[in-house]
Order: sequence, then structure tokens, then C-alpha cells
Amino acid sequence: MEFIHEELERLRQASLYRNCRVIESSQGARVSIDGREYLLLCSNNYLGLAGHPALRQAAADAALAFGAGSGASRLVSGSMTLHTALEEKLALFKGTEAALLFNSGYAANSGIIPALAGRGDTVFSDRLNHASIVDGTLLSRASHLRYPHCDTVALRRLLEKQGGSGRKIIVTDAVFSMDGDMAPLQEIVALKKEFGAVLIIDDAHGTGVLGAGGKGTAEYLGVMKDIDVYMGTLGKGIGSYGAYVAGSRELADYLRNSARSFIFSTSLPPAVLAPSMAAIDIIDSAEGLELRQMLARNRVLFLSLLHAAGFDTMGSVTQIIPILTGDAALTMEFSQRLFSAGVFVQGIRPPTVPAGKCRLRCTVMASHTEDDLADAAGKIAAIGRELGVI
Repeated sequence: MEFIHEELERLRQASLYRNCRVIESSQGARVSIDGREYLLLCSNNYLGLAGHPALRQAAADAALAFGAGSGASRLVSGSMTLHTALEEKLALFKGTEAALLFNSGYAANSGIIPALAGRGDTVFSDRLNHASIVDGTLLSRASHLRYPHCDTVALRRLLEKQGGSGRKIIVTDAVFSMDGDMAPLQEIVALKKEFGAVLIIDDAHGTGVLGAGGKGTAEYLGVMKDIDVYMGTLGKGIGSYGAYVAGSRELADYLRNSARSFIFSTSLPPAVLAPSMAAIDIIDSAEGLELRQMLARNRVLFLSLLHAAGFDTMGSVTQIIPILTGDAALTMEFSQRLFSAGVFVQGIRPPTVPAGKCRLRCTVMASHTEDDLADAAGKIAAIGRELGVI
């Protein structure tokens, strides 16, 4: 089809074409690509649990005991003891009455929001929310009002203006995946209470990582009891795959009966469920605390090295540390030069971020060593100077 060829050529000319690098090893601080070892500085495996022996063993044991697949959707014949066991563990971990599993963060948001909002309702959404939140809102057919990033003054104005009938749903990323900053949840909670809104947070990048117990951004900011709907993923800090919603027992029951992405999807397989449970046990232990402390130290070290070199890290306060580069072609040249130097960092371009806001998205992990991060920062600074970024 000619239009596909033309569109691909347009993407190449604009430095927006994407392809996948194939990793030949397990996900760790260092990975093998085309037979060469690279420092991995763009993974969401923040605690390094994806390759943890306990998770590997749990996956193997579950596959041997329960088989490879679940057979069907949960409401047909695919609901297994491991599904309910993981949901119970997640609810206990989050301090909620219940939890419900989804197959991915994208599936969760595209199912939760249309189940809770519809015609005549209004969704208030941070302008930098994840694409799955945007798409879930569009599927809901509710009014979609986007407020400037983390701007609670603007959110208040929108809530005041939209004073009519219908549900008010506020939805926000808790940690923003491309900027590494946090939503002002304390202020948003106050607005939710004042205007009688429902608050949904997507804590994909805070789950397992933030808070004294790794319970996420709401724990870190002291508002755990004030969130109506928690969404989190199992494929980032938890090191496995899938997603969940946590909240009241009625919420879980309602979504089980109304979220289309839950109802019409074959459920997660045993070898994915069991390692998620093993990961939660680790996160909730002394080992988990040590991993979070290591991650925090690594974040401070790497951020300080980048700031000393003169980079703009866009206000990051988490393990996601962007380096502002601006131009798409320059960004991809920067990324390729780093790759040639043995450091794997992805360049982020439109439509993921706005034009002119291209960046390298660096992510530190608990499994990185100080030498890893110092070496990477040195290479980033040298290439940044050569390209005129700093």
C-alpha cells in the first residue's frame, strides 16, 4: 500500500522512525545486544527484580504446576487460583478491600475509565497523562478537559466551571513517565473532596519504588486513604507483567462486570502471576527496603553528575531522569553515539513528547553500580559537549 510507504518515509525524514533493539540476555543492569555488552540505562526494571532468582523460580514452578496458558478470559474458564491469590496479595499490599488484575497498564486504563465515566460525565486529565489515559477517556465518550501539567489552580477553575450534573472524574499519572516528576496528589485530593469528584491515579512508575513500604506515590505523599481508584503495573518496579486496579470491594466487583478490557481478554498466564507474588513478598521485606535505598542513592548520584555537567533534567525527582535535547535528529544522533560507546539510552520524540521537547530518557536501577553511573554520565557529558547540548 503506497500510503504506508509514504508515511514510513516521512517518519524517516523527520527522524521519527522507530525500530526495536533486540536484547539477547535477561533484563539486568547490563544486557547483550548483537553479541556485545551494553549498560542498560532505559529500563523500567527499577529494582532489578526481572532477573531475580526468586521470580525466575516462581515462574518455572508455576508453569510446571499449572501449564503455560490460562485458557480463556476470567469470566469464561480462565480464572485460576493464582489470579485470586495475587489479587488478595495486591489488596493487602495496597491496604484496600480488593484488587482486580488486568493484562497491561494500557488495558487497565482503557477499561477502567470507560467503565466509570460516560456521556454527560467529565474527565479532568493532566495534559501529560499517559496515552492509555487519553485513549480510555476517548472511549468513554465523556467530556475531556485537560489541565496544564500539575497545575492545580487551573484544575480548580475547570472544576468550578463544570458545575452541572454528571460524574466528575479526576485522573492523573502519579509519576510522569517521560518527565520523572510527581503529581501534586495532596492538592488534587483536596480538590477531589471539595468538588465531590472521583480520583483515579496511575501509579505505574511509583509501585514498588516509592514510599516507606514501596506502596507507591500516594504512600510517599501521605494520601493513601484518599485515593478512590489505584492503577498500577506489575512490569516495572515489580519486575513481572500485567496491571491491577485496587480499591473498594464494590469497585472491583463493578469493574469485573463492566470493564471491557477485563471481560473480553484471555487472562494472564501462570508463569506471569507467580513471579508477581514473589516480587511483592520481596518488596515488602528487608531486601525490598535495601533495594529502594540503593535506587534512591543511585538516583541522587546520577542526577548530581548530570547537573554538574550542565544538563537540563526537566525537574525530575524520581528514578526517571530525562535529559532535554530539543531536536529530534539531534536526539537520535546523541542516542546512537551513546550506543556506540556501550550505553543504551533511548531518544524520546513526538508523538510521545511535544515537538521541541525531545529528550534522552535515562532510568536508573537499584542494580546499577556507582561505577556504572559515573562511566555513563562521563560519556553522556562528553557526547553532549560534542553535539552542543551543553
